[in-house]
Amino acid sequence: MKKVGIIGGTGYTGSELSRLLCVHPDIELAAMTSRQNAGRKVSDASPFLKGYLDISFTEKISDAEGLDLVFVATPHGVAMKEVPALRDAGIKVVDLSGDYRLRDPKQYEKWYGHEHADLDNLSKSVYGLPELFRSKLKGAVVVANPGCYATSAILAVSPLMKSGLVDAHVIVDGKSGTSGAGMAPSQRLHHPVCGESVIPYSVGSHRHTPEIEMAVDMFAGSSSEVVFVPQLVPIVRGILSSCYMRLNKDASSEDVSAIYEKQYGAERFVHYVKEPSIRAVVGSNHAHVGSETVGGTVVAFGVLDNLVKGASGQAVQCMNLMLGLEEAAGLDAPGLGV
Repeated sequence: MKKVGIIGGTGYTGSELSRLLCVHPDIELAAMTSRQNAGRKVSDASPFLKGYLDISFTEKISDAEGLDLVFVATPHGVAMKEVPALRDAGIKVVDLSGDYRLRDPKQYEKWYGHEHADLDNLSKSVYGLPELFRSKLKGAVVVANPGCYATSAILAVSPLMKSGLVDAHVIVDGKSGTSGAGMAPSQRLHHPVCGESVIPYSVGSHRHTPEIEMAVDMFAGSSSEVVFVPQLVPIVRGILSSCYMRLNKDASSEDVSAIYEKQYGAERFVHYVKEPSIRAVVGSNHAHVGSETVGGTVVAFGVLDNLVKGASGQAVQCMNLMLGLEEAAGLDAPGLGV
C-alpha cells in the first residue's frame, strides 16, 4: 500500500480527493490538513466519509510519516511554499492549484499577480493530462493538475490542432456548474442570483485561458489566440465547453471524426461520442468529446465533471501513473446518468 496525504482537506477538491482515495485498493489516506479543523475527525467534518475514513485533521502535513505522495488542494500561491519541503523529503506532489501549470514564470506573474517562488520545481513539473502526456507522468515527481475548464477544452481541441486541419485560433464557450467556484460564498453564487440564470464572468481574464493557449501552441506548433468565455449555469457539477475552430483545408465530418477516434479510441476515460452529455459523466472520471462540422468550421465539445476529471479524479489518475499503479485504479466507475 502507498501512503498519501492531502494539504487542504476541507474544500471541494480536497473532499472529493478523500472520497476517491478512501476506497482506492492500493492507497492508504494517512493524513489530511486543515488549520481550522486540526484535531477534529475528518468524518465529522465530512459526514459522507463515515465508515470509510478514521483519521483526524492535522495542522501540518509534516505531522505524518512515510508518505509517498501529497496532494496540495489549496488556493494558488500556497503550493509553491509547501512543495519545496515536500520534495526535499523525497515526497512526490500533485498540485491542484495553478502554481505549477504555466511553464513561463512571467506568464504566471501576469495571470496570478505575483512572482513565482519555486522556479526549480516549476521547471521539473509535468502538466497532468494523462491522455496527452502519459509517458511524462510515469516518471514525474511534481505534477500540475490541469484546470477544469482547461481540461475540457484541451481534450476537445488538441487532436485537431495536432492534425494541422484547423487554424490556431480558438473560441471556447465554457459553461460550468457552481461547484467550480469553490466553497466561499459570494453574491454571484447566491441562489436567487444564479439559480435560474446563466452568468458570463472573467471574460478575457480567466486563469484557465493561458493553460488552453499553452496546449494549443504545443500541439499546433505555432502561436495561438484563444478567446475564452466562461459562464456559470445553475447546476452543481459539470462542464460543457464548446470550441469553435476554422478549417484550413477541406474536410468532412467523417474526416474529423476519424481524427478523434484515432486519438481517444483506446482510452479508458475519454470517449468520442455523438452527443456529449454532462449527466452521462457526472460523478465519474470519464469525459466525453464530440464534434460537428458546419461549413468551414468545426465545433468540438468537451464534457466532464469539474470535480472529478476536471480536478480530483484526474489528480488520482496522475498519482496512479506516478506511483506505478494501474491507471484506472480507484476510478473505474461510470457516470450517474441521471
